[in-house]
Amino acid sequence: MGARKRHSPRRGSLAYSPRIRAKSMEARIRAWPKINSDEPRILAHCGFKAGCVQIVSIDDREKVPNAGKQLVSLGTVLVTPPVLILGVRGYSKDHYGKHAEFDVYAEDIPKSFAKEISLKNKQENALENAEKGLKKIKEIFAIIAVSPRAAGLEQKKPYVFEALVSGGDVQKQFTHVKELLGKEIKINQIFETGATVDVAAITKGHGWQGVLKRWNVKKKQHKSRKTVREVGSLGPISPQSVMYTVPRAGQMGFHQRVEYDKRIMIMGNTNDEQIKINPDGGYKHFGLVKGDFIILKGSVPGTYRRLIKLRTQIRNAPAKVNKPNILEVVI
Repeated sequence: MGARKRHSPRRGSLAYSPRIRAKSMEARIRAWPKINSDEPRILAHCGFKAGCVQIVSIDDREKVPNAGKQLVSLGTVLVTPPVLILGVRGYSKDHYGKHAEFDVYAEDIPKSFAKEISLKNKQENALENAEKGLKKIKEIFAIIAVSPRAAGLEQKKPYVFEALVSGGDVQKQFTHVKELLGKEIKINQIFETGATVDVAAITKGHGWQGVLKRWNVKKKQHKSRKTVREVGSLGPISPQSVMYTVPRAGQMGFHQRVEYDKRIMIMGNTNDEQIKINPDGGYKHFGLVKGDFIILKGSVPGTYRRLIKLRTQIRNAPAKVNKPNILEVVI
């Protein structure tokens, strides 16, 4: 008999303990970067995961052995339909936290989007009252909506979420969003090719799993008492409690996760004849990509057709954005 393969614990596994199911299919973004600029801009967009491709490019990283040579890497295709700016929200801040002071919505909101927002307390002079109360406002958020139908999916219910507006003072930020009320903005109005973003999504669900698959612990020997696929010990006799660090069976997958520093390798539109992104018959479990799309370097959490939120990079932001040198995309 050959030697039994040893399993090492997953790196960083305790960072997410306990692991529970996400409450919603839509991930939340709780932290935002600060932009040192006088021009305000919205810091988030979104897309839907379509499939994976291979990207052949020239490695433009400095001080690496592969610099200047060909690099084959995984790429994730996201369909990024235009998002609609439904409204603007202002937050004040005190020692108790943030407080929403006002909501100003666009006048002509499509019926499919109007169902998802509460317009019961809509005031006639909401815009004027908001401008008067800007002195105590600390942060301005844009209320964004996207329809899965625009990405070619069957889901009717749109996603509505907030995106921080950064750059300049509060007055400039409010004016910037006010001019965009009721308008659609595309992905190339927020990000550019070569920029690095953070992605937030709900991971692929695997249901209830045991300790071997969930925590990657080692199997016991085949002559062990009663069980083989369980943990050998739950802890000492005293104290009589099981610590949270002990691997246990439970929910695996369908967790909210944020992955950092995903580079935008390609940004384009399927109407452009020079860019061919669709395989014959479309992507498995998704279909044909139509309209605006981007290709991110590396993997993205979640299964196909799932909403992926894109946020401006919050860690290790470079001083200059370099466009990647793409040689080929293998579909």
